[in-house]
Amino acid sequence: MKTTKSTFDRMMENPKWKNDFEKGYEEFLISEFMCEQMEQADISVRELAAKAGVSPTTIQHLRTGKAENVKVKTLLSVLHELGYSLKPVSSAM
Repeated sequence: MKTTKSTFDRMMENPKWKNDFEKGYEEFLISEFMCEQMEQADISVRELAAKAGVSPTTIQHLRTGKAENVKVKTLLSVLHELGYSLKPVSSAM
């Protein structure tokens, strides 16, 4: 039985489109995570920025997916204030 590929599956076969999609999806996930955690912690952009030692603009850029070249130190500080930390994980299968 022949199955028909979805439009998404066909588009994912294009390496450039797939790479762009995956990059955008990762940014979306970070943005959604930030918004959700800030809501759960009932913390404002300005409060989180002050606690993490970064500018409110940095927090806002992380929330909206506009952050570019974020330093690991900055991300670690923000995550720490939200009650999280980064843990290295091997990507080897």
